[in-house]
Amino acid sequence: MSSAAFTTLGCKVNQYETQRILESFSEDGFEVVPFDQPADIYVINTCSVTSIAESKSRYTVRRALRKNPAARVVVTGCAGQFALIRGEEIPGADLIVPNPEKLRTIEFARNAFPELFEDLASNLKSEINNPKLGSTPPPGPLPASGEGESGPLTPQPPLPAVHRGEGELRGRTRATLKIQDGCSVMCSYCSIPYTRPGLVSRPHEEVIAEAVRMAEAGYREIVLTGVLIGAYGPETGSGGPDFEELIELIGKAVSRAQVIPAASPVRLRISSIELRQVTPRVISLIERGVVVPHLHIPLQAGSDRVLADMNRPYTQTDYLDIARRLKQQVPNISLTTDIMVGFPTETEDDFAETVRVCEEVGYLKIHAFRFSPRHGTPADAMGDPISPPEKQRRSLVLNEISNRTGRVRARQAVGQVLRVLVEGKFRPDGLLEGLSDEYLTVQFAGPPTLARSFAHVRIEDERDGVLYGELASPESAARLRMAI
Repeated sequence: MSSAAFTTLGCKVNQYETQRILESFSEDGFEVVPFDQPADIYVINTCSVTSIAESKSRYTVRRALRKNPAARVVVTGCAGQFALIRGEEIPGADLIVPNPEKLRTIEFARNAFPELFEDLASNLKSEINNPKLGSTPPPGPLPASGEGESGPLTPQPPLPAVHRGEGELRGRTRATLKIQDGCSVMCSYCSIPYTRPGLVSRPHEEVIAEAVRMAEAGYREIVLTGVLIGAYGPETGSGGPDFEELIELIGKAVSRAQVIPAASPVRLRISSIELRQVTPRVISLIERGVVVPHLHIPLQAGSDRVLADMNRPYTQTDYLDIARRLKQQVPNISLTTDIMVGFPTETEDDFAETVRVCEEVGYLKIHAFRFSPRHGTPADAMGDPISPPEKQRRSLVLNEISNRTGRVRARQAVGQVLRVLVEGKFRPDGLLEGLSDEYLTVQFAGPPTLARSFAHVRIEDERDGVLYGELASPESAARLRMAI
C-alpha cells in the first residue's frame, strides 16, 4: 500500500485545507502516516506570509527527502504559489499545485505519479479477489474536476487525524471549518491577495452540513476560519446568509446533532477577524453565547502613520474604541492579536505608540512577527531599512508585554468557574488540561472519562499564565454567571 504524509505551515485556513487534502488521499486508499516517518509521497501545505515562513517551507521539503530520498514531494499553499508567480522551482519538489487548486491535489498527483496509484489499484484488486484479505469496498468518488473548494463533500465521520508539524496528531477535540477564502484589503506588505486572489464564500448549506458532521464525529469545538472571514456573504458566493447569520445557523444545527449526548455541547469560536468586521451583531453573538468570548483582532501597528502606510483601514482610536466596547459588553472576553515590527517607515516613536496600545488593551497573547519584503507588494519598494537586531529587540519588547498582560488576564479568572474543553491526552503529572471558552489554559485533577468533553473548573491559582483549579458542578457555574 502506498503511504502519504502531510504537514501544514501557517494559518488555520491552511490547516483546514490540509485536512481536506488528507481525506482525499485516505479515500483513495493511501495509508496516512506521520510526517516524521518514511512515506511514498509527502504533501506540504506552505506559507509565505514572511520570508522566514517561506524559508521554513523550503526546509520542510528537504526534511521530507531526508526521511525517504525516493519519495515524491508535493508542494502547495502560498509559498508554492509564490514560486509559480515568480517562475521559480522549489528544490526537491516534484510537483507544485497552484494554491487555488490545492483541494484537487490528489488529481494532480495522480497525473504526475501514476505508479503510486497503480500500486493502490493492484492492492484493492487483491483485496476484492481474496476473501482472506477482507472485502473493503472501493472509496467513494472524488469531487469532479473544476468543482474545487465548493464541490460536494463525501460524508465520512469520524474524520481522520491530521499529521502536522513534528508528527503531532490532531485529536478529536477541536476542528477547523473554513467558510471563506481570499482577501481584498490589500495591505501594502501582504502577499495573500496575490496567492489567494478573489473573495469566495462557500455555499452555506455545505458549511452547515460539514459543521454537523464534525459535531457527530465527536469534535467539541469548531473554529470558523477564513482569510477575510467577515467578508462571508451572498455577494461572494454563499447563496444566502451573511457572516453573522451563518454563525447563528451553524449554532442551531450543531445543537441538534444528537449523536453525542446533549450534555456535551459543541462550542463555536471565530478565528482571526478584521477590526471593521467586529460589528454590533458579532458582539451580540458573543453576549448571547452563540460563540465563545474570545476574538483575535490583528492590530499590526499602533501608530496612525504606520497604519496608513500599511494601508490598514482603521486608526488607533478606532481600534481602542472597539476593544473598550468589547470589554464593556463582554467583561470576560479575551483578546489576542498580530503585530508587525520593523515596517520600513516605523520609527521609535511609532513603535512606542504600538507599545502604548498593547498596554491599554491588555492582550491575552500577542503574536509579534518581523517585517520582510514580499515580492510584488507596495512595501517591497520601500526597502528594508530597519536592522534585524532592532526588529528582534522590538519583538522581545512585545513578547515581554504579552507575557505580562497575559498573566494579568489569566489572574482575572481566579475564583471563577470556567467551562473547559479537556484535551484527549494526559500530562505526565497526571493532571487534565484544556482550554476554557475564554482561551485560557487550565489544568486540574479529574477522571480520564472527562477526556474530549467539557468540565466546569473552579480556578484556584495562576502560575506562569496557566490556571489551576478543581472540578465544580455546572450548577456552581450557573450561579456564578447569574451573580456576575
